[in-house]
Amino acid sequence: MARRSRAIPPHTAAPTLPVEGIHRGSGVTVFTFAPFAKSDLELVRDWLRAPHVAQWWGDPEEEFAELESHFEDETIEPFLVAADGKPIGYLQSYDPHRIADHPFGDQPAGTRGLDLFIGEADHVGRGLGSELLQAFADRAFAAGLRRLVADPDPRNARALRAYLKAGFHPIGERDTPWGLVTLLARDLCSGGGQEGLTMRNCR
Repeated sequence: MARRSRAIPPHTAAPTLPVEGIHRGSGVTVFTFAPFAKSDLELVRDWLRAPHVAQWWGDPEEEFAELESHFEDETIEPFLVAADGKPIGYLQSYDPHRIADHPFGDQPAGTRGLDLFIGEADHVGRGLGSELLQAFADRAFAAGLRRLVADPDPRNARALRAYLKAGFHPIGERDTPWGLVTLLARDLCSGGGQEGLTMRNCR
């Protein structure tokens, strides 16, 4: 899932997301997205070693080194995700226009890419992925973003279901430096989200 490359000036950068907040999912779960801290590293390292995460994220030690580098990488915003106060996963948001030669640099201004996993095995398969994505989308669009994109492995049926349920639509398959992916997008004006939020921002 490596995203790093040479950063370019932020003259076309998407808005910076709020660093913290509480966001209700489409169900009853309350999600928080807290800035990823060095004190979170060992927890996330354990998650990366979990079979259900390593299957799609790759070598745990390589991915852990990549996550550590995010503290010095201004192009990526990493978050620790909690559900009803319990840390359950990791999410990173990035602006493809600020990363030189990024394969998604053709996306419109106001786009943010995201990658995530639910690390707690007992929280997998409960529908939290789509709720989490809905909560993050509400947060991102309220901050002024126009589009979110994600790029799961085409074989990752669980992730694809979660994105589609959260309102993402497929753009198509793409070859990237990290392999073949299915590029999906969720647009501000595509509906869904907090009641009234989408229409209010699309007028």
